[in-house]
Amino acid sequence: MAFEPPQRLVRALGETAPDGDGWLEKLPEAARQAVALRELTVDRVQVPGGRTSLVMLVRHADGTPAVLKLAPPRFRPEAERAALTHWDGLGAVQLLAGPQTAGELLLERLHPDVSVRSLAEAKALLEAAGTLRRLWVEPPADHSFESVADRTGRQAEAMRAGAGAEPEVAALVDAALAARAELLAAPPEHRLLHGTFRQSKVLAGERTPWLAVGPDPVVGECAFDLARLVRDRLEDLIASPSGATTTRRRVKRLAESLELDQERLRGWTLFRAVESGVRARRVGRTRDSELLLEFATWL
Repeated sequence: MAFEPPQRLVRALGETAPDGDGWLEKLPEAARQAVALRELTVDRVQVPGGRTSLVMLVRHADGTPAVLKLAPPRFRPEAERAALTHWDGLGAVQLLAGPQTAGELLLERLHPDVSVRSLAEAKALLEAAGTLRRLWVEPPADHSFESVADRTGRQAEAMRAGAGAEPEVAALVDAALAARAELLAAPPEHRLLHGTFRQSKVLAGERTPWLAVGPDPVVGECAFDLARLVRDRLEDLIASPSGATTTRRRVKRLAESLELDQERLRGWTLFRAVESGVRARRVGRTRDSELLLEFATWL
């Protein structure tokens, strides 16, 4: 099997582990072994693919299509496996039976090139939000998923360190951290959340029109999960003269459609946008950082 990891994955791995951890070097052989163990045939590697895993479109010996996903430990593939097992296909891609090897997931084949982003913006938001609602279930009693408080605590430390000397950035970080502290004081619910939900994480399926993929599961309040969706199609928002108004309207509509508190959604949207902006700044993605921090000023 000829193999070359997608450049998007290579760049992302360089950002999260700049000194390397050996996973990428071992990936070609790991992929060959994973395919052989399950007696699969590879159709192709999904390109550009994701930033946290290698995704291969494969077939079983009887021709049934599937997806084989390989991810390094730092992207928590075993937490993804546990979440998919708990959802059992409700609103999310189905985990298939087969050898359960650490860091490797065998999944039902959706339509990898057709995400909800292919719809008009208003319809895409509606369908994405409806998909997300189905994922918000009680976590297993004995779960080991990370909490929103713990995840954002780690992020908060990195934000403080990465704020730099620019007064505008420092002010946004201060506002985001204050919002986080207030939100964590009295969370309204604790649900199993997707963790990294956006339009590109919702693919067309056969069992149901749209299914979520690629969770980085976390347990906490639903507004945290919805917050990332608010800034979808960010470049279009920034380019629009009514971007700020559209963003505030989007917060209101999404909160109302899923019966969430609008101010809590606004607060988590602010925190997540600033966190992403500071992180992009830290790894040299200057343009992404500028867009994210400008978006944060609208909130």
